[in-house]
Amino acid sequence: MKKKDIMLSVLLVILWGVNFTVIKLGLSGVPSMLLVTLRYLLSTFPAIFFIKKPKTELKYIILYGLTVGVGQFSCLFYAMQIGMPAGIASIVLQTQAFISPVLAMIFLNEKLNAKQIIGFIVSAIGLIFIAMASIGNNINNVPVLAFILMIAAPTFWAVSNIIARIASDKAATKGEKLNMVSMVVWSGLIPPIPMLGLALMLDTPETLLGILKNLSGTSIFAVLYLAYGATLIGYGIWSILIAAYPLNMVTPIPLMVPIVALLSARIVLTEQLSPLQWTGFIVILTGLAIANLNMKMIKNIFIKSKM
Repeated sequence: MKKKDIMLSVLLVILWGVNFTVIKLGLSGVPSMLLVTLRYLLSTFPAIFFIKKPKTELKYIILYGLTVGVGQFSCLFYAMQIGMPAGIASIVLQTQAFISPVLAMIFLNEKLNAKQIIGFIVSAIGLIFIAMASIGNNINNVPVLAFILMIAAPTFWAVSNIIARIASDKAATKGEKLNMVSMVVWSGLIPPIPMLGLALMLDTPETLLGILKNLSGTSIFAVLYLAYGATLIGYGIWSILIAAYPLNMVTPIPLMVPIVALLSARIVLTEQLSPLQWTGFIVILTGLAIANLNMKMIKNIFIKSKM
């Protein structure tokens, strides 16, 4: 990985780590589906007037927008609205790091080795620990529905990775390079309408208008951060990395996100994890590390970064 891309990876980890705390802050004043709607409206407009349409088929733009914007974020935001703590959300979401390679094996013919399978099993055990904590009398009693939604969210994210990779590969066969920042911006046209529809199913139009008229400073900050920091910049970086490197090299990067997320949630939201949740967190990260981290690859990265 090039030195520039290593720096982008660090920035991505920070942006996405703080993102979970910002979501919680935003949800304190704005319902989940409306918050996602605002996130994409601001991240798409006015950027779409300055960024050209990506050189890919319309179906890939639509599918990417549906999987990331509608699938992933509707599940993530609603799970956090009904009780999923920011720290735990950041942990469970990273299971995309073992879902993505499995999908890549199926759809992209990328190999899945024994080390990855072992890592997946270890991570699944960690998820079981967190699930057990969700029904116990612990510090964070997570609703079962929230936990189910948090399993769905990384699945949609993993599917979006495959879509981005297929679109990038098809563009390459035509001698073109897919601009993934453009892909993020233009795919942002897709989520607002279905997300607004979901918002209207959960709240009345009068309620939503009242919320929009009385946005607090915290809510405005949250919307701006989610739109520009986490979405436009964050997913722009992520998509660039996905297009440039094999999935088994890129997907381990968000393993550091929960550390930033837990720190920010502890400082800003005073969140604490129960002992069983901490155990699940450590087991999941261990499993993901086993499945994805390659010591030879890491050594090469550091050698190249010094050149």
